[in-house]
Amino acid sequence: MKTVKIVGVPEHFNLPWHLCIENGEFEAENIDLQWKNVPEGTGKMCQMLRSGETDMAVILTEGIVKDITEGNPSKIVQIYVQSPLIWGIHVAAKSNYETVKDLHNTKAAISRIGSGSQLMAYVNANEQGWKTDDLQFEIINTIDGAVEALTNGTADYFMWERFMTKPLVDQGIFRRIGDCPTPWPSFVIVVRDEFLKKNPKVIEKVLEVINKTTQDFAQIPNIDKTLAELFNQKAEDIREWLKLTQWSQKHLNEKAFIKIQNQLFDLGIIDKKSTFVETVKAL
Repeated sequence: MKTVKIVGVPEHFNLPWHLCIENGEFEAENIDLQWKNVPEGTGKMCQMLRSGETDMAVILTEGIVKDITEGNPSKIVQIYVQSPLIWGIHVAAKSNYETVKDLHNTKAAISRIGSGSQLMAYVNANEQGWKTDDLQFEIINTIDGAVEALTNGTADYFMWERFMTKPLVDQGIFRRIGDCPTPWPSFVIVVRDEFLKKNPKVIEKVLEVINKTTQDFAQIPNIDKTLAELFNQKAEDIREWLKLTQWSQKHLNEKAFIKIQNQLFDLGIIDKKSTFVETVKAL
């Protein structure tokens, strides 16, 4: 049995991995895939890849492209979710903010530096015509930290995946005043260079197994009810999410990579560019 350590956020996007593990599909290929949930998100997962705490990660595209330009010794081996991630822009339910425009020169809650919640604040600022140099941040680590920060006013708004944050909106803790979709595919699968060099065939098998499940994921009987129960969501919200989510079984090609990197550069999210060969490895 080959042990493979993998990390990802505890969100509905990653249920296919858990189903494959539970159904023994990796085991059947002689792979002991050890999944670890990382609620802190992309910034934390980048650290884990760097330190060798994990071999693989299912991670936000913008976060890992940025971290690879900054020396993270990992490669993108595949796109996992092709559709954009829809980030909701949330404020405390009792706050006076009514529109996204009202958030100019206020403070964004972010899970950590380099996280999607920070990078998307740049995307949103750019769309609003704000100067990105003026952005202010409050590090809150997790979604619970965001609830605390927005409620007690140490931060003013919080950007997080719209559907995962919907229960907090339904409970009257947050109000969603806008959406900001990523201008690129939302999630990619990444492997540490060292692990990939030694185990290319193992990684190929891992991708083969997960791709089989994501291909037919939306057709799994009662998958909407399963997801709704697991993630404390309304079934109709899950059905809408399933309609909007497009899984991928494809590599990130050079043209798409250059486009994503140029967008990140133009937004000031990265200040230097990496080459396709340094960032992506097609198996």
